[in-house]
Amino acid sequence: MVSPASETGRILVVDDDPTVADVVARYLMRDGHRVECVADGARALERARDDPPDLVVLDLMLPGVDGLEVCRRLRAESAVPIVMLTALGEETDRLAGLEMGADDYVTKPFSPRELALRVRSVLRRARGLVAPAGAGGVLRDGDLAVDVDAHHVERGGVRLGLTTREFDLLAFLMRHPRRAFTRQELLDRVWGWSFGDSSTVTVHVRRLREKIEDEPTAPSRIVTVWGVGYRYEPADSPVSREQR
Repeated sequence: MVSPASETGRILVVDDDPTVADVVARYLMRDGHRVECVADGARALERARDDPPDLVVLDLMLPGVDGLEVCRRLRAESAVPIVMLTALGEETDRLAGLEMGADDYVTKPFSPRELALRVRSVLRRARGLVAPAGAGGVLRDGDLAVDVDAHHVERGGVRLGLTTREFDLLAFLMRHPRRAFTRQELLDRVWGWSFGDSSTVTVHVRRLREKIEDEPTAPSRIVTVWGVGYRYEPADSPVSREQR
């Protein structure tokens, strides 16, 4: 069944295994996406610059410029959503990819259908078609403003470059100020995963703090609740919500 147009787009698949690339491309095209496949990191960066895709499916094990470096360079230039493909058990590489700004990951061997669903989900969130944990509007806390409808964040009037997952996490926490959530609860309620690696949450929290905190190593907004997880502390007043 083809996905609605709002959930489809142009996908750049980066994998040096032609069999894997062909299978991934077939499933994504079956979902209504337009797909281009490249086999190395240098070519991926060239194509991403020449004809920016809506999303990149990126294998980490690539010849020449590896997937981690491709992810780093892509994220330095744009907020294009990135779904990583990692080999089972490569936790270090997976976490490194998330640190670089990847939005999601699927471990090999993987279900092509699961990958297609992940791609659709990330695209919908990146386009603001899923309002994280509630209705749209603008969430405000001091100099921080999260526009759920436009899917962008400003601090002090300066727009911040958040990934899809970082945006979802921040919006969710701001909607539930002063409430502590475990990492597993955040995986379930923000990621929509009933199971998964909770260190994923830790990585995204760290990256988010680097963008919204005055002192990321001594955070005052997204604080750690030892033995539990994290909670959002309003800067100087209760979080306000403006409905459109």
